[in-house]
Amino acid sequence: MDHAETVTFGGGGLNRAEDLRRHPDQLAALPACTIPVWRGKILLNADRSALEMIPGHALDDHGHPVLIGEVGGTAVFARDVSGLPVAGADDALDTFLDPSEQTHPDLPEGSAFAELRAVMTQLSPLDAEIAATAKGVLEWHRTHGFCANCGTATSPGKAGWMRACDGCGRSHFPRTDPVVIMLITRGDSVLLGRSHGWPEGFFSCLAGFMEPGETMEGAVRREVWEETGVRVGPVRYLASQPWPFPGSLMLGAHGEATSADITIDPEEIAEAIWLDRSEVLDVFAGTHPTVTPARKGAIARFLLEAWLTDRID
Repeated sequence: MDHAETVTFGGGGLNRAEDLRRHPDQLAALPACTIPVWRGKILLNADRSALEMIPGHALDDHGHPVLIGEVGGTAVFARDVSGLPVAGADDALDTFLDPSEQTHPDLPEGSAFAELRAVMTQLSPLDAEIAATAKGVLEWHRTHGFCANCGTATSPGKAGWMRACDGCGRSHFPRTDPVVIMLITRGDSVLLGRSHGWPEGFFSCLAGFMEPGETMEGAVRREVWEETGVRVGPVRYLASQPWPFPGSLMLGAHGEATSADITIDPEEIAEAIWLDRSEVLDVFAGTHPTVTPARKGAIARFLLEAWLTDRID
């Protein structure tokens, strides 16, 4: 796809400055700013259109600074400030999309911590890439405090891009889980599914984690068969999207179904349906009687919109 990197979190052009991770003296010589992250939520400015970056090494009593990259000669760091006593903490909802925001009086006026999925389409490509990187790598630190080899507590290094074990000497690095997400078509129809826990009527492209020793194409065919009983023939790659919820890389693919009958596995998926092109147009127009569309900013919506406009080649 010639517009593949226009997907949200893609194509921001962030200079990740890997060389500075290995040269702390050079890193220390640069001006710095800090992106605070509270329980996975990114600090945004007053109108929620951009990241709120705090000058210098702010909030240095919280978390460990992780170098996200260099922007305009400034080193951009992220910190996990989940211990910060914020206003609105009790409003955080365990819902499909958390609408709550949290604030702190010492942070810039009007700024707030917000769920990234709720605001991702309002950010510039660069800000979106920075936010996705910060959220993903800080979540990795949160869940990898101990060595998987010997169980000893680990400590961060390389400007936050590794964790070292003092027990066995192992070095651990951030990992990304590959996930296939597929636009499955048969003639002029597309196959959509609804996961358990999603709102009634909310349908999206089928998706699933890749397994060791598996190709992307094989994963597409296996996941579609396991979830819906539909067989898939030719498969091709379309686009990818970092998805830091908590740490996946979505590999978008197009698969051509060779069968149509649906038999769902109720442990894998709640529902699956075929919709023709006119019905999907109604879904995106908000006029379909029962189906609501994939969320804006998600690669599923990107793939479906590309299919509707004949732009998947």
